[in-house]
Amino acid sequence: MKHPGFWKMLTVAVCMALLGCLQAQEHQGHVSIILLGATGDLAKKYLWQGLFQLYLDEAGKGHSFSFHGSALTTTEKGQEFMAKVLESLSCPKDVALPRCAELKDQFQQLSQYRHLKTSEDYLALNKDIEARVQREGLWEAGRIFYFSVPPFAYADIARNINSSCRPGPGAWLRVVLEKPFGHDLLSAQQLATELGSFFQEEEMYRVDHYLGKQAVAQILPFRDQNRKFLDGLWNRHHVERVEIIMKETVDAEGRTSFYEKYGVIRDILQNHLTEILTLVAMELPHNVSSWEAVLLHKLQAFQALRGLQKGSAVLGQYQAYSKQVRRELQKPDSFHSLTPTFAGILAHMDNLRWEGVPFILMSGKALDERVGYVRILFKNRAYCAQSEKHWVTDQSQCLPCQIIFYIGHGELGSPAVLVSRNLFRPSLPSKSWKEVEGQPGLRLFGRPLSDYYVYSPVREQDAYSILISHIFHRRKGSFITTENLLASWVFWTPLLDSLVHEVPRIYPGGAENGHLLDFEFSGNQLSFSQQQLEQLVPGPGSVPKPSDFQVLRAKYRESPLISAWPEELIAKLANDIEATAVQAVRRFGKFHLALSGGSSPIDLFQQLAMGHYGFPWAHTHLWLVDERCVPLWDPESNFQGLQAHLLQHVRVPYYNIHPMPVHLHQRLCAEEDQGAQTYAEEISALVTNSSFDLVLLGMGPDGHTASLFPQSPTGLDGEQLVVLTKSPFRPYDRMSLSLPLINRARKVAVLVMGRMKREITTLVSRVGYEPKKWPISGVLPASGQLVWYMDYEAFLG
Repeated sequence: MKHPGFWKMLTVAVCMALLGCLQAQEHQGHVSIILLGATGDLAKKYLWQGLFQLYLDEAGKGHSFSFHGSALTTTEKGQEFMAKVLESLSCPKDVALPRCAELKDQFQQLSQYRHLKTSEDYLALNKDIEARVQREGLWEAGRIFYFSVPPFAYADIARNINSSCRPGPGAWLRVVLEKPFGHDLLSAQQLATELGSFFQEEEMYRVDHYLGKQAVAQILPFRDQNRKFLDGLWNRHHVERVEIIMKETVDAEGRTSFYEKYGVIRDILQNHLTEILTLVAMELPHNVSSWEAVLLHKLQAFQALRGLQKGSAVLGQYQAYSKQVRRELQKPDSFHSLTPTFAGILAHMDNLRWEGVPFILMSGKALDERVGYVRILFKNRAYCAQSEKHWVTDQSQCLPCQIIFYIGHGELGSPAVLVSRNLFRPSLPSKSWKEVEGQPGLRLFGRPLSDYYVYSPVREQDAYSILISHIFHRRKGSFITTENLLASWVFWTPLLDSLVHEVPRIYPGGAENGHLLDFEFSGNQLSFSQQQLEQLVPGPGSVPKPSDFQVLRAKYRESPLISAWPEELIAKLANDIEATAVQAVRRFGKFHLALSGGSSPIDLFQQLAMGHYGFPWAHTHLWLVDERCVPLWDPESNFQGLQAHLLQHVRVPYYNIHPMPVHLHQRLCAEEDQGAQTYAEEISALVTNSSFDLVLLGMGPDGHTASLFPQSPTGLDGEQLVVLTKSPFRPYDRMSLSLPLINRARKVAVLVMGRMKREITTLVSRVGYEPKKWPISGVLPASGQLVWYMDYEAFLG
């Protein structure tokens, strides 16, 4: 009260501050949106409409806009094209026609075409934006560059934006990128590195338009809002399987140049369906509105995916495809493409929530219907004493229990979320989703629509309109980060490499496909349910089929030889190992099995894991024949291969598993750590007379076995049971059982597979006992049996 002037000044300052806040709220800055590739199909069909929808949603809320369409087309043709596209834009049904016409006119006034190619073009654009902002007394909030162009053009555009068209300090930059994001892991890494040299991660928005589809975008909110019901159900104890499906009736005609490079797996499964899989399988963050938490949990889901094998996939190709390729790409009449237009994939998650639950991903062209959906089918453990006619839909536990995120098309024709009435009544946001009545006579997944609670969007929106809004509002959870992109390619690239020469099943297309593309799964393996018709009369030069041969029994180096086609050989070896195990347990109460690493035994491990339920695993001790000097969790570790392909699928007591101690005191295979001596002592303590019941070996192209290599005397004789050795290949340092220890075994099986082994197989058949030159020739069990298992390619070439 003593200083009235002070209070007056304070009042004025507060008023000015409030006025400034109101003005800031009234005008939140100018946003320039530059659409590169503005005359392309994607822009014409979706992107201009999406930008117009953004303007409709944001007009009058504080921002001002300018829209720049850019392409390599001449200015005159570009302006002509844009005028036609802008005239065709539509408003939502709830916008009156006069108001729509007014908004369209405003949007057209704010939109212009310009030719952008050189750095000078981008510099001119930058000056025009700055001049407009200054002229109209605005301040710049930010710029969005939408790359609706092929990836090969990204680098030049990115360089020009970075050097000549970045907004000034205080304004943000967002660049929007369209798939494909690479062809495999290496190309994706190269593209990511290139873009990363121009833009920060927070500035990049990689679009997968499936993440904008309303049913897909509802997966996480649905899981969040129904936690009280789903917390106990969303796991391996209750979920029987998950199906993620996208079917198309159209074929690839007119797009074969793209399809020959990518095929159905890269086009649909590696991105759209895998992204959906992570939304279903990821751990739910406490706050699903936090895009940082969502992206982190998605990455963890990617990292939990079990690696795919060749047997995890079935492939098809519609009958007319190769003819279309020959015509469109001017290929000779003899050309037949191996590109799949249909694929079914069996995926698994290696974590506690989803262990053992099959995730089925399927997509294809020229199929019987156009439809997309995610179906979570729950296990049914109920038995109902009354007949089905007495079952009450929302009470009977004998009816199928399922949740379906219906992406669109198909019988329903529009997006929907369906929940079986005998599960629970779901909660969905009432402002954006409404409950709808079932259509009489309509059935989905074997049940009438009345069996489900059905919800559909209050207003259907295009995926691109939704994603463009998310870009503007910086909701990055709907986009693909560099880290998640590379994690996806880490998962898919090995499978794609293994399928390069795989011949897809030919199917006629449409309704005529019948049951030809039906498939079934067992363990990790996927196969077509119906065998394809074979030639009844073999033509000249026909390749013999496996069924043309019986398992061949002969002698090799004076020991029994079993030879067959790979599948039959692995089955025979697995049966022999099980028989040996059962006999050993019956006689001694336990079975000591020493296994080699490498690629040859992988199929054997899978066969033992998935097809031998009578195997006495509870009484089996597993040892390693050799190990690379890397940490046990390293992908190159033999133990890691054993864990991935066998141990995680069978129940061996953990104290019966004996990895080699190559990693002690944070060092790898250091002599002073005495890892080899420790392993030898463990063998002596647990294995009677240090005689394994069975040792499984392989044979390298240089004649090495275990990690005993030519020209290296270590481990070939002497008293040592376990030795440290040097390999000519990386990683160089190894630990191995010695030849004397191997020769104490009751039985030794040597598995040799593949055409690459034909030369060494012939050579070793002719040599005598020369372990220093050919370590495999020193395998001669003192009182046990040696049996060779060779496939026909290794034995006969």
